[in-house]
Amino acid sequence: MSPTEEPSQSPHYVKSAEKTLAVLLAFTADNPHLTVTEVAAATHLTRAAARRFLLTLTDLGYLSTEGSRFALTPRVLDFGAGFLAGLDLPKIAQPHLNDLALDLDESATLSILDADDIVYIARAAAPRLHAVTVNLGNRLPAWATSMGRMLIAELPETFQQQFLDRVEISPFTDHTVSSAAELGKELKKIRVQGWCLVSQELDDGLRGLAVPVRRGDNTLAALNVSLHTSHLRGLSIENDLVPRLQKVAASIAEDYGGRAE
Repeated sequence: MSPTEEPSQSPHYVKSAEKTLAVLLAFTADNPHLTVTEVAAATHLTRAAARRFLLTLTDLGYLSTEGSRFALTPRVLDFGAGFLAGLDLPKIAQPHLNDLALDLDESATLSILDADDIVYIARAAAPRLHAVTVNLGNRLPAWATSMGRMLIAELPETFQQQFLDRVEISPFTDHTVSSAAELGKELKKIRVQGWCLVSQELDDGLRGLAVPVRRGDNTLAALNVSLHTSHLRGLSIENDLVPRLQKVAASIAEDYGGRAE
């Protein structure tokens, strides 16, 4: 396939595979239960075609039905299980995340960049949050998170600019950055200082602090802690927490690939 050729123009392209994935991806956290009509609208399929895909996926065990609505089943996790099982980094990072969460009494997370989102690949909940469900594979818009901004800031400037040209900023709180231009200034600052703090932009009262996990010139992931403003206990973000996260990130990288020369 040539660089300018669309995937759907390739001779090997299977259109039904694209449609199947589109149907599955129509189900989101905001819309977990969908009717045939809603799936057809989300996927640009005819209602009859959407119904056939939905019923086939139900027969295969990937969807369930209740009345006129369909929903994903746990079997869809099979798609990501192979990837996560073969990815050593989360397994190596988990003990470090557990220690960090216990040390700070805050949730610690490891994420990677996938297109314009971050994907959680490992997480340790704060000890006080016994009932919190950890959902590996969850996605968030990269621009709105400390991990995402950290990972974008690590990219070459050309890729950063491409990201800024296409990103759509929408406010989560009154503190959210207001434009791609403002985000661009933040990315330059993050790249220079080597860490990222996002304060109450995603949730009121919550700060996200992230540092990169690097092996040589390669950025493997971003390490983050969620900091509730009421739980900082007099710690300085720049002088206390950043060095602590950087030390943990270095330990993860060292365990992942051996001590760097």
